[in-house]
Amino acid sequence: MYIKPFKVEEWINAHEQTAKYNISSTGVVNLTLDGLLELTGTDREAFLEELCSRRLSYGHIGGSPELLQGICGLYRTLKPADVVPTHGAAGANHHVFYTLIEPGDRVVSIVPTYQQLYSIPEGYGADVKWLKLRKEDGFQPDLDELERLAAPGTKMICIINPNNPCGSVISNEALRRVVGIARAAGAWLLCDESYRHLTQNGEWIDSVADLYEKGISTSSTSKVFSMPGLRMGWIACRDRDFVASCLSHRDYNLVSCGNLDDTIAALALKHAGTLIERGQNVIRDNLQVVEDWVRNEPHISWVKPQGGSITLLYYDFDMNSYDFCQKLFDRTGVFVSPGDCFEMPGCFRLGYAGNTAEYLKAGLDGISQFMKTLE
Repeated sequence: MYIKPFKVEEWINAHEQTAKYNISSTGVVNLTLDGLLELTGTDREAFLEELCSRRLSYGHIGGSPELLQGICGLYRTLKPADVVPTHGAAGANHHVFYTLIEPGDRVVSIVPTYQQLYSIPEGYGADVKWLKLRKEDGFQPDLDELERLAAPGTKMICIINPNNPCGSVISNEALRRVVGIARAAGAWLLCDESYRHLTQNGEWIDSVADLYEKGISTSSTSKVFSMPGLRMGWIACRDRDFVASCLSHRDYNLVSCGNLDDTIAALALKHAGTLIERGQNVIRDNLQVVEDWVRNEPHISWVKPQGGSITLLYYDFDMNSYDFCQKLFDRTGVFVSPGDCFEMPGCFRLGYAGNTAEYLKAGLDGISQFMKTLE
């Protein structure tokens, strides 16, 4: 099977380990295990003693009861039988396509998005239609256009909410219309919800898995919960036939998630409210740093993000985004991701919550210094 190169992942792999200021990271400041234990008020000695004495078996093949209950706590209607643990949200998205998509299926994907949500179904031979978000519309989808694209018989609609790379949020009201469009077409609705719970105003973002019988939510402990190294994600859906099919396919390519990862993730999700509050505090404080910088930087424009931990920043130089980001990196050590990785020219993606506000300021200063050399 041919599949297009994953542009942003290849870019990140080539640069992030040698960056002086990595302000491309897309999650909230990563936790240490000690940090997690402290935040959750867990007895460190007792936790580590139990963990270190455990046999490194497969553990619960379908996820421990504690993990499944913790995941269900992030939704309003789901039960443990509605959840399939995976290797990260990336593994979840891939597994959904692996389970459902066949050659010739019509798939509608809102773009820009995480490239998985159009390149994998294209690789499986699907007929993929794009609904392009526009800066002038605040990166909100044209739902009339979505309704036109999602003709009856459409197999799947793919969205990401909050959006990566834009940071826009589809309102709960608009999300219900998206559900109505999917239902009218008889389509599955896949929503990558990796940044759900990270909003600037603290508003609850509904999950498609709660709203729609064929709504599929994918997420992980990577972004909101600051633990990408666990590689713990999940698929959530109330259609039990689909869940059974996922579990059947899972026997061939996954078997189970890591025993130790499951335990740490279960602890984190037991205290999800505490970690979500931490994440929201970080994104609000750090976004204020970015907003102050944009206000005083004549070469930059943006649509202020409503959620998540990333945003697109547009520059006014006649230079493609790969050249801009590579020269920025070479001259200053500041690392951001080209907008062209997301089919969005003339801009770059900033990850503003991956480190302290002071670190972020230093990285933004580096961008300003670089742009002065382009004047």
